[in-house]
Amino acid sequence: MTSPTSSLYVGDLHADVTDGQLFDAFNDFKSLTSVRVCRDSSTGRSLCYGYVNFISPQDAMQAIEAKNHMLLNGKAIRVTWSHRDPDARRNGAGNVYVKNISESINSAKLQEIFAKFGNISSCKVVTSEDGKSMGYGYVQFTSDDSANAAIENLNGTSIDGKQIYVSKFVRKTERALSSNPDIKYTNLYFKNLDTDITEENLKTKFSEYGKILSLVIYKDDDGASKGFGFVNFENPDDARRAIEAMHGSQLGSKNLYVARAQKKVEREQILRTQFEEKRKERVMKNMGSNVYIKNISDEVTDEELRELFSKCGNITSAKLMRDDKGISKGFGFVCFTNSDEATKAVNWFHRYMFHGKPLYVAIAQRKEERQAQLQLHYSHCLARLPSPSSTMISGGYPHFYYTAPTVLPQLPPQQGLMYQPLGMRPVWRGNGFAPPAPHIFQPPPLVNAVRVHTKLFWR
Repeated sequence: MTSPTSSLYVGDLHADVTDGQLFDAFNDFKSLTSVRVCRDSSTGRSLCYGYVNFISPQDAMQAIEAKNHMLLNGKAIRVTWSHRDPDARRNGAGNVYVKNISESINSAKLQEIFAKFGNISSCKVVTSEDGKSMGYGYVQFTSDDSANAAIENLNGTSIDGKQIYVSKFVRKTERALSSNPDIKYTNLYFKNLDTDITEENLKTKFSEYGKILSLVIYKDDDGASKGFGFVNFENPDDARRAIEAMHGSQLGSKNLYVARAQKKVEREQILRTQFEEKRKERVMKNMGSNVYIKNISDEVTDEELRELFSKCGNITSAKLMRDDKGISKGFGFVCFTNSDEATKAVNWFHRYMFHGKPLYVAIAQRKEERQAQLQLHYSHCLARLPSPSSTMISGGYPHFYYTAPTVLPQLPPQQGLMYQPLGMRPVWRGNGFAPPAPHIFQPPPLVNAVRVHTKLFWR
């Protein structure tokens, strides 16, 4: 039985905040288990948000109350429950946009103003790099009813000498394409034309909705239509009526696409946002159902890998990673339809002998998650470095350390990990296992022990 979710999202982090600083900020709660500052996988730069995990949901709830809006490296952080479901995060339910906010109002004060209308999961006043208010912010309620009540009661009211504007939050991609009556435009983009549709045909169609200043169909070097173009109206109302009437209508053998013309920068921003949202959705969807396999024999094929792991459930993809010459890199991934099947595959096939080699099988992790675990494990290893009363056992490189019986370890050993000198391990040979090698006990200087242990970890 799994423990209840007690993971917190920490946003608005200063770019210099490290995992250690985030750990120290929440360390006064005893059930704290781990922290992670999320970073760009290619550059390693902080994404200015992270996660804090607790065993106790009560501690997590108290951490929200105690740490939300606290200063960390001179910047107020935002602490709320972590929502792993991307649809729940992005559906916009209960989200309110507030603008024309006085510079004297920070995130904590804004939350205090809106709190009387319902439970708030997140509240933020957007600030510049130097910490000054940008004059707008967001309030995320747990229900739409609370959001509607806040809009009805606070929109147009004066707070600290400024009249605030409160409305439903609309995502950027939706704002760009919405039918907001405040947006004024005259230039329209159309596409999906048959090649035999002429500018005269289109002018006749579009002129039914108002005076046209210009219309053009883009053509290639041979003068053939590229199937798209622009039409510019004199009156914004005429342009809007043309979209409503012409978009989706049949012209020739195709249905015409008509929308507000956008600048290249705006289109690229929308495409980037949509691509990133879809990418994150794919990652979250496959989280826990994707299995990583390594130590795969060179002669294994994708089909053999799929056939082996299909015993555990339905497979959506199975792939061996190969170099530019098509040679196997010795590892790959198998993605199942759900996390239960993936867990079953790990339990069944970890250390399973396949083509003469024992497989390593584990749930696949993103790069930043692996790095966070390595950092945490490294800090534990440093805490276990030998003291003057410790003994080091040398059985050849690398070295492993054992605390003397009279010395209590600073941290408990990690479950499932057992360190053993290479000299004490049975060595694999072609004809079977060789007997263990003899050992020589020699306590080295502490300085060398530190150097060797550090080198061991980063190998």
